[in-house]
Amino acid sequence: MIEAFIFDVDGTLIDSNDFHAEAWQKAFEKYDKKIPFDRIRPQIGKGADTLLPVFLTEKEIEEFGDEIAELRSEIFKDEYLSHVKPFPKVRELFEKIKTGGARIALASSSNADEVEAYKKIADIKDLVEKSTSADDAEKSKPEPDIFRAALKLLGNPAPETVLVIGDTPYDAEAAAKAKLKIVGVLCGNFAEKDLREKGCVEIYRDPADLLANYEKIVAL
Repeated sequence: MIEAFIFDVDGTLIDSNDFHAEAWQKAFEKYDKKIPFDRIRPQIGKGADTLLPVFLTEKEIEEFGDEIAELRSEIFKDEYLSHVKPFPKVRELFEKIKTGGARIALASSSNADEVEAYKKIADIKDLVEKSTSADDAEKSKPEPDIFRAALKLLGNPAPETVLVIGDTPYDAEAAAKAKLKIVGVLCGNFAEKDLREKGCVEIYRDPADLLANYEKIVAL
């Protein structure tokens, strides 16, 4: 039986992936890097440390990588955060988990202040026991550092009693490296095929679908 859940946030609990891609695109443009949205969007789910090398040279990262990442964060907060909405039934899902006696942690590649904002947006702050972010990891997804940090905060429960929920192939890769089972959700608009290939043991539509199939999920 599952005793603890570790949830990704962007694209899993809240509908923010497109906004992040647009914020990255605008930040890159400020540094004369015109990168199409449809090239950036598939990279959402990574932190800046693993996203920037896809688009910038090592020299460019050294010269202005941190500045682009900071600008992306500012653009996202100023222009997009107020438009972010949770997916349906997130709070109800978390209430079901807590009623069943399982624990909840968040593990996001976003910055810590963004994660705190998302808890309020999704109305789950009182239901989340622990949360980690890119600030807690040396490397972000698809590396396992963020999930390992979440496990540590939960007291290092046995991996077979922990289930990760995420929307990107990077969540699945990171979970596999941390030796954790992961269930994928499609609400982040990544292909089911990609999620399965990277290791998702089951795929559901969104948090509402997870809630509807909760008994099956906790028996994984």
